[in-house]
Amino acid sequence: MTSENRRSFIKKIGASSVLATGGLVNLNSRALGANERIQLCLVGGHNRGPQVARDAIDHGGFIKTLCDIDDAIIEEKSEQLAKMQGERPKGEKDYRKVLDDNEIDAVVLVTPDHWHAIQTIQACQAGKDVYVEKPLCHTIHEGQEMVKAARKYDRVVQIGTQRRSAPHFESAVEFVASGKLGNICLMKAWMCQVRGDLGNPPNEPVPKGVDYDKWLGPAPKRPFNPLRFHYNWRFFWDYCNSEEGNQGVHMLDICMWAIQKIRGKTNTLPTKVSGHGGIYWLNDAKEVPDTQIMTYDFGDFMLSWELHSFQRHTPLDGVNAGIAFYGTDASLLFTRNGWHAIDKEGKEIAQDKSGGGSHAKRFFEAMKSRSRPNADIEIGRISTLICHLGNICYKLGRDVRFNPETETFGNDKEANALLTKEYREPYVLPKV
Repeated sequence: MTSENRRSFIKKIGASSVLATGGLVNLNSRALGANERIQLCLVGGHNRGPQVARDAIDHGGFIKTLCDIDDAIIEEKSEQLAKMQGERPKGEKDYRKVLDDNEIDAVVLVTPDHWHAIQTIQACQAGKDVYVEKPLCHTIHEGQEMVKAARKYDRVVQIGTQRRSAPHFESAVEFVASGKLGNICLMKAWMCQVRGDLGNPPNEPVPKGVDYDKWLGPAPKRPFNPLRFHYNWRFFWDYCNSEEGNQGVHMLDICMWAIQKIRGKTNTLPTKVSGHGGIYWLNDAKEVPDTQIMTYDFGDFMLSWELHSFQRHTPLDGVNAGIAFYGTDASLLFTRNGWHAIDKEGKEIAQDKSGGGSHAKRFFEAMKSRSRPNADIEIGRISTLICHLGNICYKLGRDVRFNPETETFGNDKEANALLTKEYREPYVLPKV
């Protein structure tokens, strides 16, 4: 297939159905040399975009194209990227066009949650490797399809849970799995923060230079409201996974990592989820809870997630955001400076304050070796699934029972209905 024919083909099929027959597979099949610069497209230039790009550039990546639906963001962030890498990237508003560029080795997706699945599957089908920001997906079904695409099209797909690449987090997980804590009965993850008043602004005309329909994508059609746009989209269910999927997934991912070390990768999901939450602080426009406690029953231990979005002055266990493992012989606590373990007599028995690590570097290593990355898409799917379970429990306002083998809620029709979602035409989930 010639370059022109590929371009025409992508335009013809559009964003709704990037081919299930394999015609776009491995168009980008060039082998990467050990020291070769990896060419990237950064999709989504606001907020996290430049931060992820900096790590990539520092470790041998080059942002060839910046793709965003906002002309103002393309202009502003292109200048920033030019300073980082010495060359201004090409600007592009239509993500589909990036898929036809054989010089681009991977796409870096820093888009809202509701776009992750469609864009990841399309990229895999076009022969691109993918770095996708957390949380992985918007529904449990999306995560399953994303993994299927990564495996079918033999792509390296890494989720942006950066703590997986930090040495002290790895050493903590190894210590937890060593048995030195005794019988672990409780794992905890929490976030104490202050989210300011969002207000209730009125709808406005779409800003000049913004392709708002493409920004909405699969989400329901709504009038433009500035509160639902840059950054604050994460407080509205149409686009987000609540604070549990936003902040919590980083910490819950470490808990799931430890569970995988202890149990293996085939027995890592809970069977019952309970909890409560609500908006108890500010009467603004947000839809997600500002206060929440979720518990996950794994049969022989419990995992909990706790959110305070109204205070940071009395953090749990002395840290605002943390992870703790409580065993019969000792406990392990993460702090800002690393982690330490304390035995039942109150004596410190181990600690690690090493820090460091680069997630982009680990991604690039996997791309060059064609191996599974340390934060592989299946790993990210499981950690994101835990967040989905909490959100489903919250939305239903009751306990749910989960079958880890089928990844369904048995005969619970209400809960099963939330395994997937409706997609606005033509932005539907591609068939894999």
